[in-house]
Amino acid sequence: MKRLLVASLVALALPAFAAHEGPPSIDAALAQAKRENKPVLIDFQAVWCYSCYYMASHVLNGKEWTDLNSKVVFYEADADKPADQAWMKQHNVHFLPTYVAIGPDGEELGRILAERPREKFYPEVANLLSGDARLSKQKAEAAKGSLASVADVLDTYQQRYQGTEGMAWFDTLPPMVRNVSDKDKRVALAKQRLLLLQAKDHKDNAAIAGAATKVLAADIGCERPYVLDDLIGATESQQADARRTTLSPQKAPYEQYLASQVFTASPACADQRSAVLTAADLDEALGDHDAEQAVLRKGIALSREKLHGDLKSDRNLADNLRVYLVRAKATDELDTLEKQLIAAYPDDYVYNYRYGRRLVDNGKAAEGLPYLDAAAKKAYGANAITVASVRVKALKSLNRGAEARKLVAQTVAAQGKAFPEQTKKLQDSLNS
Repeated sequence: MKRLLVASLVALALPAFAAHEGPPSIDAALAQAKRENKPVLIDFQAVWCYSCYYMASHVLNGKEWTDLNSKVVFYEADADKPADQAWMKQHNVHFLPTYVAIGPDGEELGRILAERPREKFYPEVANLLSGDARLSKQKAEAAKGSLASVADVLDTYQQRYQGTEGMAWFDTLPPMVRNVSDKDKRVALAKQRLLLLQAKDHKDNAAIAGAATKVLAADIGCERPYVLDDLIGATESQQADARRTTLSPQKAPYEQYLASQVFTASPACADQRSAVLTAADLDEALGDHDAEQAVLRKGIALSREKLHGDLKSDRNLADNLRVYLVRAKATDELDTLEKQLIAAYPDDYVYNYRYGRRLVDNGKAAEGLPYLDAAAKKAYGANAITVASVRVKALKSLNRGAEARKLVAQTVAAQGKAFPEQTKKLQDSLNS
């Protein structure tokens, strides 16, 4: 789930997994739900989303999945399609996957952020469908003085990425409730998480570091990599000694987190990738290159062990392996793997694009362009613009400017109405 949508290491035809038969749009799903008096469950995902690969392989299948589909109107929203992207903005979705439940009356019942092991996911969905996680119900209970409900409300605002709105609501509580709230650990933690959101919105590194440090002092389970990532990012501009002073206290608890919740036979936390990459980022920030390489190599070895040589057996693990090799700068191993991934997953644009882009970025435009051309045949929507931008870069470097201009014109004609900002950047790239 790390670094949603514009993750630093990742960016039709067919989706990453078999398409779910259902309504053709979110509007159609909502209309069907109203007719059938059922809730809607929207799965915001994308073909390049590694966490979505995990859910498809490990969670969204089996008897529980079949039973759930009999109770809801399910819609698989594609983050690269204009209509679904608009709903993401409307619902303030920042992470993929995000599961949003909406009642037949149109009220949001709640949401689940990121991948989960199936033993966690289905009980969480059941809680959403019960109606107990509705913000309106939580607020009504909080107004009666329930600190547990106050924490629930703040957590809901945090899931919706509404830090300012959440703190504004908190300020409306009776003074008696506000004054005792910090004595409640859940409320105190929820407030710090909202303050962290606010600081990130304001790009206030000092405030981010302060809030993140306080959040990390609590038992936050599988959220630890994401919050530590915030702290690492907020300290990038600090002097090396000052940064080490800030980050060193995080080393021991993070190693304990990895040992107890990630590198185990039955991990409690599904997002191994973020756990490994954040560990590597922490070691790099602390100047410990050997430790950085060691944790990446552990992730590489564990992924290979679980794959048993079959990249098709688990796309999440296969893609994790790719990213660990990228981060470890293991170029020879990566070259071999990426060609194998192209062969293993030929039905979408993703791996042709990634390999072609890497070749272009490394000054091998002539070698990369055929892979990008192959990717373009399967790209669609927003990702068609992404692929086109790298093709333009390759064509320009090969002094094929006329072809680059033609490609831009074709892409703007096809995608410009739906994605005006992205196509404007593509046009500007001709002159950069």
